[in-house]
Amino acid sequence: MGRQRERRAAPGSGRGPAEGIYDIDTGTCELVKDRYLPDGWVLEVNGVPSSHIDLADPTLLEFEYMRWIAQLLESQRPRDERLRVLHLGGGACSMARYLAATYPNARQVVVEIDGRLAELVRDWFDLPRAPLLRIRVGEARAVLASLTDATRDVIVRDVFAINRTPVALTTVEFTRHARRVLDAGGVYVVNCGDTRDLTTARREAATIGSIFEHTAIIADPAMLKGRRYGNIVIAGSDAPLGQSPALARDLLGGGVPAQVWTDAQVRRFAADARVLLDAECRPPATVPADEVATG
Repeated sequence: MGRQRERRAAPGSGRGPAEGIYDIDTGTCELVKDRYLPDGWVLEVNGVPSSHIDLADPTLLEFEYMRWIAQLLESQRPRDERLRVLHLGGGACSMARYLAATYPNARQVVVEIDGRLAELVRDWFDLPRAPLLRIRVGEARAVLASLTDATRDVIVRDVFAINRTPVALTTVEFTRHARRVLDAGGVYVVNCGDTRDLTTARREAATIGSIFEHTAIIADPAMLKGRRYGNIVIAGSDAPLGQSPALARDLLGGGVPAQVWTDAQVRRFAADARVLLDAECRPPATVPADEVATG
């Protein structure tokens, strides 16, 4: 039998997180207490684990791929920099919360399509307030297309519908928008979920490589050898990526050791893959990009 619904609750209680199943605009989410960390919580959206938060430690990233993204960014940008970060995909804002703690001068916007989920997350978790962190409700592509050129230093794409990123957020046309919005030396980094055949990862790498001069990939060796389903971090920039020896060492030291591929390796990996085009998907719906809970 499936898991029984424990409770329904309305947002806005102001009492912090509480276990239960909650109605959101796109279905339901479930907040589950971490049994091993006294202040830890797991957020599931429509039955799929989406985020982990430790209220006592914003620098704790339980999901491996998030640690890889953080390590890549830290190898590229000094921690005293006033980073301008755009997160496409919100969840519990784990990565935004981490960057707020490690880059205290950062200014961040999180784009989340589900307005009710955004309200709940603001209610549950200790998120920085505007202007340090704003949550903007809207569809990721529509919001990205509306932004001014050269206004971000980092764009993180971590958007999933069940277990796949919508194709409209992976195409050449979408990636051109990301490149346009990034300032010189900016980093575009995506969380790519793929199966053992690695078709999606190869096509995403080819697509990002067609727009950016430099690319990098981070994943664990088993994933890159096609032995399991999992996450691959793919990044693009007009500056070299992933060349820090310290990054390679740090990636080996995690709970799931990972390796970094720099541009030449990424391009060999994606050599025979077709880039992704808008023609392969229907145009995304345009959702008004209102701001909520901006502090």
